[in-house]
Amino acid sequence: MTTKVQQKKIATWCKICGVTNLEDAIAGQAAGADALGFNCFPGSARYITPEMVSTLSQSIETTRVGLFVNACADDVEAVLAVAELDMLQFHGDESPTFCSSFGLPYIKALRMRPDLDIEYCAEQYAAAWGLLLDTYVPHTPGGTGQSFDWQRWPTGLPVRLILAGGLTPDTVAGAIEQLTPFGVDVCGGVEGPEKRTKDKEKMTRFLQEVRNVRHVARQ
Repeated sequence: MTTKVQQKKIATWCKICGVTNLEDAIAGQAAGADALGFNCFPGSARYITPEMVSTLSQSIETTRVGLFVNACADDVEAVLAVAELDMLQFHGDESPTFCSSFGLPYIKALRMRPDLDIEYCAEQYAAAWGLLLDTYVPHTPGGTGQSFDWQRWPTGLPVRLILAGGLTPDTVAGAIEQLTPFGVDVCGGVEGPEKRTKDKEKMTRFLQEVRNVRHVARQ
């Protein structure tokens, strides 16, 4: 039976990821993002130091998310020791126990490999705040700018599902209308000429498109 919560028309949750500087963090918050993501993975072109994460996290009021890829517990704790984060995001092979061990809500990213069993993962990571479905590219844990086959989008799972991969201001509204995700996550789609800089106009347009589409989604 469909619940009243599920029937309610809601706006889609939106996170802007890969924020590397104060100007972009303030602009993303002003554009209306529900969350901003800071990349704590040294192998990423969008990596920022724990000290910069601290600076940015102190300067905004929106949800602050730290992104990690197969980090050890000490590395995660080192960031948490200096930065105020509200949520963690794990893009590697982290176990459910590891993800839950830091006392913060977490998002588990799933790269949409051909053999990925999404229902099994949803059971394993039942404690996650949400599952982020992203494009699978070998040796690249995220931020590829590529979409996966949306026909693989699952329905009926008792978990918040967040769509990522290849979203832009021109495609996000259609994606929301087609898939009705709980949330969307954008990185490359709102960047400027280089990966470490966001484009204010693109961020504003992206959020406008997201807010213009209200749909039924699981909260």
